[in-house]
Parts: sequence; C-alpha cells; structure tokens
Amino acid sequence: MFPDQADLDRAVALLQAGELVAFPTETVYGLGADAANPAAVGKIFAAKGRPADHPLIVHLPGGGGLDRWAREIPTIAWELAEAFWPGPLTLILKRAPAVPAAVTGGQDSVGLRVPAHPVALSLLRAYAEAGGGVAGLCGVAAPSANRFGRISPTEAAHVRDELGDAVPLILDGGRCQVGIESTILDLTPGDGQPPRLLRPGRVTPEQIGTVIGILPEIGIRRPDDGTPRVSGSLAAHYAPTTPLRLVTTARLPEVIDTLRQAGRRCAVLCHGELPSAAGAAHAWRRLPADPRGYGRSLYAALRELDQTAADLIVAEETPATPAWAAVADRLRRAACGAGQGTDFVPRT
Repeated sequence: MFPDQADLDRAVALLQAGELVAFPTETVYGLGADAANPAAVGKIFAAKGRPADHPLIVHLPGGGGLDRWAREIPTIAWELAEAFWPGPLTLILKRAPAVPAAVTGGQDSVGLRVPAHPVALSLLRAYAEAGGGVAGLCGVAAPSANRFGRISPTEAAHVRDELGDAVPLILDGGRCQVGIESTILDLTPGDGQPPRLLRPGRVTPEQIGTVIGILPEIGIRRPDDGTPRVSGSLAAHYAPTTPLRLVTTARLPEVIDTLRQAGRRCAVLCHGELPSAAGAAHAWRRLPADPRGYGRSLYAALRELDQTAADLIVAEETPATPAWAAVADRLRRAACGAGQGTDFVPRT
C-alpha cells in the first residue's frame, strides 16, 4: 500500500504550512510536524496531550544532514548511522543551536533517526526537495500518533480512532513491519565513553557492539545522573484502558480459572501453545512465539482486547532472554500504565 503522489504533495505542503501529518514508519505510525517550527511542534503536544518536557524524535531523510541537527558528533555516531540507517535506531546527540527547545523538552540533546518505511522516506525526501521547513532544515518531529501513554498505532485506522480530526492528513502505508518503537541509544558522553541504551528495540545491544566494538551500558534512567529524558522511558506507557496483568506461563490457567469463578470477564494474550483454560476466557489472542513476530502484532492485539469489554487483560510473560527484551519492556510499561488489576487476582 502506497499513497499517490497527490497525497505526498499535500503532506509536504501541510508540513511546510506548520500543520500535522501522520505517516507510517517501520516501527509505528508517527504524528509529524516541521521540527524546526516551534508552533507546529506545539500542535503535536496539544493533539497527543503530551507533557511539554517530554522530548520528540526528529526523522531525517538521510544521515547526510546529521550535522545540521547535532554538534560534537562522536565517531561512533557515523558508524552506527552507516550500519543501521534507514532503520529502527534513534541516536541521542548534543543538539545543534538551531534545534528548537520545543523538540528537545528543554534539554541540550536531540533524538535523531532515519526511518526505513518507504512511505516515510518518500515523504521526508520530498519534503527536503521542496526546501524543508523553517530555516531550510529538513527534519520532521514525529512521536507515535496516539494519545500520550496509550497503545501506539501500527495501522492508519488506529490513528483515526485515536486522533480523528486533529490530524489533517493520514498517509496509509499498511501495517508497520517492526511494530514496536525504535531502539534509543544515548551518545552524548562522546568518544571514548560507552553509549547507554535508554530504550530497547529491534536493534539489539549485541548488534550495536558488533559495529562499534563495545556493548552499550543498559540501565534505567535516573533523574539525577545526567542521562537525557527520552520517549517511552516513563514507567507507565503503551497502555490499554483495560487493566492489564502480567502472569507467568505456569500460573496462567489458575488465574484464568480464578477470574471465571469470580464472574470476571478475562481477555488473554498469550504466545506458543494456547492454555486449555483459555476456553473460559471472555476473549483471547495468541501471538507468535518468536520476539519479532510477537512484536509486530503486539499493539494491534492489545487494541483488539481493549475493545472486548473485558474486566482484565491477562498477558502471559515472555521468556526472560535478551531477544525478548524489547517486547518485555513494552508489556511491563503497558501493565503499569493500565493498572494491574490487583483487586481481581491475588498475587500469591
């Protein structure tokens, strides 16, 4: 699925006029605005209900414009851009003077990436060919096109359901192929210092280490350690409105049965073999038992289960392996954001 030229032309004109355009990336659909225009960026925050200090990621048509958005760029940034762009890796760098504070949440850093989706690349390149935005900068700030903290959209219909008339144009590029947000890597310490993984995604620490010769540090951001704030780093995020509870594979049948006996409507999200107890569930979805397939379908499945009028979504915990780290991160934050339904099921 690909928009026609008239839609791409209209999207470019809207961006240059300071308006919003939603478009697909390989990760999720983004809500885009001219990243060099603070007023346009403000419309993103208003449409999403996003806190003003929560930074945005700027999408570029290629790595060649990196030095217009960042300064003091370490050597490893160029190496990573060469290896992974276009692709689902966001680099956090020290921002160039022309980058508006509205994009960075008031910080001295900016998140940059080149998306791999053909529609996103066509839009960004057409935007650049048309002269870009304010001051000729060719970047589009684009967080996920949904209400802040809720499930990210992986189809154009999800954007319409969430934001409706707040978005003048939605470019439909079909379902996103990665399905979860990009890996975020902090490079602000500069050369000689290990980068820090601030959000796991499709690009793994091992892949990063292969390129730059050192594994990134992995840890939770603390407000007092100087690590930049980044998208998707809050404890509660990616959440359905229905309470969500993570349950081990061993306890899944017991929890489903307990809810049934209590007269509660239970929606089940599982992987691998469907537990026999799932027949007692109000609704269920079985996702692939591999992290890539699971991640690709996760948000759509959560949206479907969120619309079943269940009292609780019970999600089977994923394997505790590095390959599942990004999916596990999204499920954990979704559970925190939705409330974990502790009044429904005892934890022990």
